[in-house]
Amino acid sequence: MPVTLVVMAAGLGSRFGGTKQLEKVGPNGEAFLDFSILDATAAGAEKVVLIVRSEIEDAVRAHVEPRHPDIDIAYVLQDGHGPTRDKPWGTGHAVLTAAPEVEGSFIVVNADDYYGRSTYAAAVPLAAEMPPDRALLAGFKLLHTLPAQGEVSRGVCEVDGDQLTSLVETHGIGRRADGTVTSTDPVATLTDDTIMSMNFWAFPHRIFDELEAGFAAFLREHGDEEKTEYLLPSVVHELMANGEMTVGVVPTDEPWVGVTNPADLEVARATIAQLRA
Repeated sequence: MPVTLVVMAAGLGSRFGGTKQLEKVGPNGEAFLDFSILDATAAGAEKVVLIVRSEIEDAVRAHVEPRHPDIDIAYVLQDGHGPTRDKPWGTGHAVLTAAPEVEGSFIVVNADDYYGRSTYAAAVPLAAEMPPDRALLAGFKLLHTLPAQGEVSRGVCEVDGDQLTSLVETHGIGRRADGTVTSTDPVATLTDDTIMSMNFWAFPHRIFDELEAGFAAFLREHGDEEKTEYLLPSVVHELMANGEMTVGVVPTDEPWVGVTNPADLEVARATIAQLRA
């Protein structure tokens, strides 16, 4: 079964203050999404779908196409699907917009995160063999996702063997002066080996049917709200709770790299240069 890489690249970058999707982080001017394209296709993905918004489509095309001339890349506009509003409708809606360009199972990732070669090498072959009631999530160790300073929000995973049993959005995660790692909401003490979701998923094609029905229900309930989002993890949680889907966790020892603010770029560039050497 063919595997497609779906990259969510329509975000506004409000905290960053610009088009973070195209920020140069690699030694040859690569953006994060360039490494996802290279690593996914090297692992066997046959197509790439970039989810963008209208105002940045030309800039994304101008960056991507000269760098990946031999890769089958399609573009979809998140703001062209469904009602319009200033804030995008969320990750569940973003993935739904890719449906016309995806034939089989697919990997979905953020455009502004670095996930590592071995993560794709492990996940893409598994995605090619997934049954329709199965999904996959790359599980990163907390140690490899914490910034040197400050606090972050992460999806904290509970795992039984290689099965995801719960995913809790957790805020205020940081390393304290005594070396421990704690969170503020919910309050918890975490270990360096705690498994985290960094929004690297693999799904069967049938998830699009679930997303379409769920988004219609979401609009009926929240369509007049300016900021409420239709989120991909919430859809997965509901399918798990209803016994309609199981989620396997693909462990990775790769360090995650990302940026939230422009001040993070220097560290990200140094890390990427070392990882890609």
